[in-house]
Amino acid sequence: MTREIVLDTETTGLDPADGHRLVEIGCLELINHLPTGKVFHTYLNPMRDVPAEASRVHGLTAEFLQNHPLFTEKVGEFLDFIDDATLVIHNAEFDMKFINAELKSSGFKLLPMSRVTDTLLMARQKFPGQPASLDALCRRFKIDNSERKFHGALLDSELLAEVYLELIGGRQHGLGLGNELLAQQSQVLHAKIKRQKRPLRSFQPTAEELQRHNALLDRIKGALWREKPGTVASKG
Repeated sequence: MTREIVLDTETTGLDPADGHRLVEIGCLELINHLPTGKVFHTYLNPMRDVPAEASRVHGLTAEFLQNHPLFTEKVGEFLDFIDDATLVIHNAEFDMKFINAELKSSGFKLLPMSRVTDTLLMARQKFPGQPASLDALCRRFKIDNSERKFHGALLDSELLAEVYLELIGGRQHGLGLGNELLAQQSQVLHAKIKRQKRPLRSFQPTAEELQRHNALLDRIKGALWREKPGTVASKG
């Protein structure tokens, strides 16, 4: 039996060396490359601000995260879930440097890259010169990613599990499995893992963004955005 963990994270920025932290971890279990339905998911309080550019990517704010646990409160559960399984990650270097930075600061042993399968490298080898982002691979394999309004660790892990299955040979890979795992394939792959719904969040423009917007409108003759309601429709 081969046990693998598909893993994704969301962060406050691009590099833990600059003080950025994890804000979300999502994992799901594969047995013989097929999802079992077992998942680990948590939001994390980074104990710092979440820059606007990061929030635009994953939709998470410091206000939302402040009531969630610290990494040190979830690390034991996380390590128990992944155990000694191979980790399947898209662009693994990014996620692993954040996970290992958190593990190091918490006094835990680092995870070696030798236990990681990087699906970004797999995709680049299989489709050289072609787009290899998760969205691009979903389009290539006709995997429905319409719910991916924001990046989300658990949702992205679910999509990556489907992409990974295609990268290693498609769903035909499961034809040699026993009846029990074939039943799991039918049950899990055709009935999606229940996705957590996040509260809607709005992002107000900053004073600088408003100033730039108004400066742009000043350069547009008769800008429609400055018309009073009801006046635009009357123009012929």
